[in-house]
Amino acid sequence: MNSVNAETLMTAYVLGVGGFITFLAVMDEIQRRSFNPPRAPDRIFRCDNCSWVYTDDPQVDRSRCPGCGRTNEPFHF
Repeated sequence: MNSVNAETLMTAYVLGVGGFITFLAVMDEIQRRSFNPPRAPDRIFRCDNCSWVYTDDPQVDRSRCPGCGRTNEPFHF
């Protein structure tokens, strides 16, 4: 009967643990990529005066800046 030496057991242990951690990392990445939260319907505004970027309701055509109080048009990319 052949006995398994300590080096072979240690190698198998390290490879097993490393493989399990790799499997968990891949599964986490797959789950993270499959989760797509719905896009916020808010409009994005950028203040012409202080350059503050903020959001407001989608029905609003002009919004007051929370930084300086100036009203601004929606920002278009």
